[in-house]
Amino acid sequence: MKILTVVGARPQFIKAAVVSRILKGKAEEVLVHTGQHYDHNMSDIFFEELNIPKPRYNLGISGGSHGQMTGRMLEAIEEVLIKEKPDKLLVYGDTNSTLAAALAAVKLHIPVYHVEGGNRLGTLDNPEEVNRICTDHVAIRLMACTSSALGFLEKEGLAERASLVGDPMFDAFVYYGTAVTETHKNALTDFDGNAVKRPEKFYYLTCHRQENTDTDEKLAEILKAMDSLDAPTVYPVHPRNRTAVERVCKQFDFKNIIVVQPVGYLTSISLVNGAEKIVTDSGGLQREAFFAEKQCVTVFDHVIWPETMVDNRNQLASPDANDILQKLSAAQKINPDYKPFGDGHSGEKIVEILLS
Repeated sequence: MKILTVVGARPQFIKAAVVSRILKGKAEEVLVHTGQHYDHNMSDIFFEELNIPKPRYNLGISGGSHGQMTGRMLEAIEEVLIKEKPDKLLVYGDTNSTLAAALAAVKLHIPVYHVEGGNRLGTLDNPEEVNRICTDHVAIRLMACTSSALGFLEKEGLAERASLVGDPMFDAFVYYGTAVTETHKNALTDFDGNAVKRPEKFYYLTCHRQENTDTDEKLAEILKAMDSLDAPTVYPVHPRNRTAVERVCKQFDFKNIIVVQPVGYLTSISLVNGAEKIVTDSGGLQREAFFAEKQCVTVFDHVIWPETMVDNRNQLASPDANDILQKLSAAQKINPDYKPFGDGHSGEKIVEILLS
């Protein structure tokens, strides 16, 4: 069996690492990297750290509007599918890469298998929502990470195609967490390439969504909250946001925020495990905070992972300093028996479905 896997963004690299490791020797996998995340620290380092085979195809497609990017990807992926003639297409998550691959495959009558099917925000204002809905409805098999995702698929009449497998991000957190070394803990660098010492006590921030960075006012509110905390904040900055972050930090003279280059997966895990608390707008990082039993505040308008929104373990906040600080101050409660993301063996279940 030949399976063609399409990835393009860092969360997809992590999930692919889990599944590809188990799939090896059981089927031929052709890995295609669209290039959606192209920076070394956003892409190459993940393949190196997670021991993922180099992609057979790197399409080098990034930038432009959603329509432009998706269109260029669809055309390029179609060419690869025609050349490789795979038995199945495997896609992850909800990026433009996911949608483009699914559309290209279904039009060529190649069965689409979608990992992380069923996630819903409830609004088409979010471009990823459009991607995941369209992908789910053209896929032949849907692999849901959580029971809530399975419930959404049932409501949309897709229950017969769906299976609950657990979250490969949880598999990765458990499996690769043992590989974190002191080198990863001290792998922070500024934008000039100089080493940055990680504080003993710190908070961890990621903020990259357009909704939070499209104006200096919103970004400033988020950074104002972090700057006022009782320890420094480590903030790996997405390359496209670097100029705005540097401008806002200079304007408000923030002294308590350590701006660094994007970090690899293992360094990010070390930051999650070492942080006091976490503020993010990332769907992946809020789950990893949950896995590590670290309190998280998600700066976003919609619940992405309802399973994390219990006992103040993860709370939504607006890009407002007072709101963020209020949510961070709430006491969280840990229930060790509550494990909504599976047993750490979702990769095996996904491969079993792929090979069936």
